[in-house]
Amino acid sequence: MASAFTFSITTTPFDEHYMPSEGSRLTTNFANLARGEHRQDNLRKTLAMIDRRFNDLARWDNPTGDRYRVELDIVSVQVDVTESPASRPFPLLEVLDTRIVDSRTGALHHGIVGNNFSSYVRDFDFSVVLPSLSDGTTPPSIPDDFGALHGKLYRHFVSSAVYRERFAKAPVICISVSTSKTYHRSDNRHPVLGVEYRQDDPSLTDAYFARMGLKVRYFMPEGSVAPLAFYFCGDLLNDYSNLELISTISTMETFQKIYRPEIYNANSTASAVYRPSLESQDFSRTQIDYDRAERSRLAVTQGTYAEEHFIAPHRDLLRRWASDYPAQAA
Repeated sequence: MASAFTFSITTTPFDEHYMPSEGSRLTTNFANLARGEHRQDNLRKTLAMIDRRFNDLARWDNPTGDRYRVELDIVSVQVDVTESPASRPFPLLEVLDTRIVDSRTGALHHGIVGNNFSSYVRDFDFSVVLPSLSDGTTPPSIPDDFGALHGKLYRHFVSSAVYRERFAKAPVICISVSTSKTYHRSDNRHPVLGVEYRQDDPSLTDAYFARMGLKVRYFMPEGSVAPLAFYFCGDLLNDYSNLELISTISTMETFQKIYRPEIYNANSTASAVYRPSLESQDFSRTQIDYDRAERSRLAVTQGTYAEEHFIAPHRDLLRRWASDYPAQAA
């Protein structure tokens, strides 16, 4: 039943003129920044932060610290259930694609696709399914198949001709470390990714991304104050160039400084044994407006939207397709 779906891709420049489309998941970092009376100022400052951080990490042959500029595209993926005559394209996921402009040579380098990860079906799993598994007084008992459909849809898309014709390398997704886990600094150090942190107790997010065929490693780049979580398949340290890795670090560290300043804009650097916390008061706020409370509220709305417009209308077909799709990535 691998032909049950067809995928399509559209792209939107993420620049100071960006406006979220109707299909955008509004809890996404970049969509949240692009609304309200300060939207254009937010976007300009965010893009400037990304460029500064990129040049800070790409210091070789860059004496004035302004050689590079990062361009971003929002990659929106729609899925159409071709076996259902009543199907309409559904916004499956959104990621960011990076390009690096070298102002000295005029060269344009492709960066990494992925970075930020946005998914209505993930909202359904975490904001609709997960709360329904708990009575509110005890932690939910996670079923063995939690996130299985989402993981298979993601892997089906990444292995599709639509993806492979557009992108030469697999995605890398970069997000915050978990506030429920403790991380230990190791002796391993990468020239771009920085010092590696490790933890042996996978979080629910780690397990969810594993369903997508993704492994995780945690690195704190030079000049950062906390490790980032990098989700990938293949070999993170050898499959991507230094400039490609820097494009992801500069983009996603900027978003995390805005979204989670308690961790990523803290006034002290992560210790050798590190437990991130959103309760910390020792941090600096960026001059960029971000509505974190609205983000949490909208997750429930968007999870319900996914249930009504994708999960419920195609429940039987999705169940049959998922049962036939391989459990592990090829």
